[in-house]
Amino acid sequence: MATIIVHHTIHIITLESGETLTDQGKDNDIVLQELADGWWVHFIGEGGTVDSYDTPFASYGSALGTAKAAAEFSAE
Repeated sequence: MATIIVHHTIHIITLESGETLTDQGKDNDIVLQELADGWWVHFIGEGGTVDSYDTPFASYGSALGTAKAAAEFSAE
């Protein structure tokens, strides 16, 4: 089951192994997903559109820190 953190009214969802992006996330959520090449940060937009950074982060901590900074910016 995915883990959800609320940061500045934005949901940051960390997927568990085997969960897919389409299973989780609603408009304005940020989703963290670990794949073979690292931690990806995905932004869920209106209607379920997905935008992601170009490269993954090496660690969960780096991905989470970036997601929190993006949540702070989005909440303003």
